[in-house]
Amino acid sequence: MTPIRLGIVGFGIMGQRLAGFVAAHDQDVLRMSGVWDPSPAAAEPLGRIAPGVPLLADAAAVIESCDCLYIASPPAAHIPLARAAIAAGRAVFMEKPLASDVPAARAFVAWAKGARAAVNFPMASSPAVAQLRAWRGGIGQARSLSIHAAFATWPRGWQQGAASWLSLAAEGGFTREVLSHFLFLTLRELGPLDLVSGRATYPIAGASEAAVAASLTAGGLPVTVSAGVGITEADDHNLWTLEGITGAIRLRDWSFAERRGGDCRFEPAPDAIPNERMRPISMRAQLDKVAAMARGEPQDLATLAEALAVQEIVEALLARR
Repeated sequence: MTPIRLGIVGFGIMGQRLAGFVAAHDQDVLRMSGVWDPSPAAAEPLGRIAPGVPLLADAAAVIESCDCLYIASPPAAHIPLARAAIAAGRAVFMEKPLASDVPAARAFVAWAKGARAAVNFPMASSPAVAQLRAWRGGIGQARSLSIHAAFATWPRGWQQGAASWLSLAAEGGFTREVLSHFLFLTLRELGPLDLVSGRATYPIAGASEAAVAASLTAGGLPVTVSAGVGITEADDHNLWTLEGITGAIRLRDWSFAERRGGDCRFEPAPDAIPNERMRPISMRAQLDKVAAMARGEPQDLATLAEALAVQEIVEALLARR
């Protein structure tokens, strides 16, 4: 089997992180063909993470070199890059959100119908999510879902290199970057999302949100969302809790699948591990699926339509002040 050649545009935090996973992946399945970033400083981390992979002249050169383009640039460049890659016959694996605004995202999804394209929501490949799904029958009929996220600062400590856009309301904020993952999980597990009410708080003009609160439905099930900055000492803390008639299950801090026992305490799965150990496992599965997508084979990565459904909820919530 010929390896899939993966090109990367955008070599900031996410580009570097994915490059590390690709470098550690089975090179007979997937390997890097080239990278481009507008900053010449990208050469140093590229040489350290993936020696021998070239830093190419521009995005067009990366598209020319690859079978599948991974797009890790700030959101405003997502659609132009994806359109160029798809028009050139390449597959596309992109970061969320799809675009800087919903109308552009809708137009792109309609245009790209049938293309080999997916969005990087790693919960599509999470063993912890698979465990929750296996436990689902034990909680009886679902009654409600709650999503909670808390951050010491925004951007998080490891994201400070991208603070120039992550800290701004135009493209950044934790609702787009973090809550979107849990909304994707909710969509996958419970059904179509609808925003009933909500409010985003912006203490500083032009800066990203400091808090959000919302009520939604997912497949008709009531969902509550709460999140904020400065309400924990942890880099981030999150809970996705599904209540049923006879029990409850939850995902804690990205990777701990837990269920509530008879003593009303949540206990983790016996094989639960922290996210720093879970992430490589999830991403290994994601990359196998990226290779399958590029070959036109079945896989269950997040679709463009799912990413659009999540983005519509996110942007509707952020617009309510």
